Formats: sequence, C-alpha cells, structure tokens
Amino acid sequence: MSRPDIERIAAARTLLFVPGDRPDRFAKAAASGADLVIIDLEDAVAPADKEAARSHAGAWLARGERAVVRVNPPGTPWHEADLATAAEHACPVMVPKAEQPETLKQITAGTSARCPLIPLIETALGIERSPELCAVPGAVRAAFGNVDLAAQLGVAPDDHTALTYARSRLVLASVATGAHPPIDGVTTAMRDPDALHEDTAHARRLGFTGKLCVHPDQVAPVAAAFTPAPDELRWARRVLEVGESVTTLDGQMVDRPVLERARSVLARAGEPRTAH
Repeated sequence: MSRPDIERIAAARTLLFVPGDRPDRFAKAAASGADLVIIDLEDAVAPADKEAARSHAGAWLARGERAVVRVNPPGTPWHEADLATAAEHACPVMVPKAEQPETLKQITAGTSARCPLIPLIETALGIERSPELCAVPGAVRAAFGNVDLAAQLGVAPDDHTALTYARSRLVLASVATGAHPPIDGVTTAMRDPDALHEDTAHARRLGFTGKLCVHPDQVAPVAAAFTPAPDELRWARRVLEVGESVTTLDGQMVDRPVLERARSVLARAGEPRTAH
C-alpha cells in the first residue's frame, strides 16, 4: 500500500463523490479543493452503465490522476472487475455495505494488499461489527453511510438524534482499534448551507474529523468546519507551553489527556505536535 495514499486518507477532511459514468466531471471534482475524490461505481451508476463507468475510472487513473474508487459490493456482477481495476492502479478502495471482516480481508488479499481500504459502514450489522471492521489490516479509516442506514432503520438520514448512537459507536470503534477517526456521511440537501453547517458541527462534536460531500459547493464549508479555529489553536499552543507536569491554565486543570487533546488540535491544523 502506498504510504502517501494512507496519509491522505488519514488526513482528509473532505471526500467528494463523482459519478463514474460522468468522466466530464472528474477534472472539476479534482479541482474542487477536496482532499480526496471518490469515483463512484456503485450507487451513482445504473446497471447498464457499470462497465463504461469502470472504464472511465481506469482511464482517469491511467493518466496518473489519483482517486478513491467506490466499488460495487461483493456478490454483485461487477465487484471483481471493479477490484481488478483498482488493483491495477493501486488506488484506495471504498467498500460499500461493509459488514464482514473476512470480506475486507479477502479484498485486501485480492488486490495483493495494494489498495488501502475505506470501509463504508451503512447497515445495522456493520455498525454492531464496527470494532472488528476497523481492526482489519489495511482498513485505514471507516466512513459512515447515513443514508442507507437511515433507510434500513426507517428514520430520516438527517435525523441527528436517531443516528447519534450509530455515529458514536463508529467513533468509539475507530479509537478503540487504533484506526483513524471516521468520516461522516453526506448531507443530501446540496443547496442548504445551514443544514450542511449543522450536520458538520454535529459530526465534529461526536469525534468525526472528515465528511463525505456530494457537491463541489460543499467542499470549502466542510473543510473550514473541520479545521481548528484560531482560538482553538491558541489554546493548544498555550497548553503545550505549560509542559508535561500537571498544572492549571486559566483556572482549568492541565494533565496528560489535555496535552494529548492539544496535540491533536495542532495535528489537524498541520502544525507540530510539540511546543516551541
């Protein structure tokens, strides 16, 4: 697996979907400012267009462009050919309907461990098995599929209360297994900046550090929301200047967990994790 790809997946705040059967949109997606582009061969593509979409994705990757490929799920007629295309170009793979750890292991083996995996956890069984899924070697970072899970549960995909348990379960599973913090699902209201802001703020409070986007206009606001604000950075720098011993800062206790949080804030901003 490519170390740069793994690092890009780990650090990504914005991951923008583009339909695989719309190659005319690939360059626009790449120029959107998104940290990662996901060429979608699954939900965005009708069965009759699957082979053409795979061919378009392969041609884009063959030109040296980088992207994640969301393959069709195991058991579908297109899965093996999708994986072969991804393996040929050693690109990251998003695995939809991730439920079985063994399936992720088989995908890693089937691509000769060339493709870092992003398990898309979007079913009740996937959520309940999320610790095992996040622990699979090669699974760099999980993503939350709020739309499919909401449909399965019979709730609205933008209902924060109904999906809070599932989101928190995925955050806890990621941290417990040493995986990178997960990626939140989509905001389907593409022209509603208030809904996007509310969804992103909610996800960040729960411990997500990135979000799936479905329109280029969502990229900049999501990136800004997941970037530490100036006051957070000032706080983190001051905490690290205090040092390693237990002390106080502005009346608040500073101990090792607080130091680790400060380092995490600086890391998300791309700053050194130690005080100057």
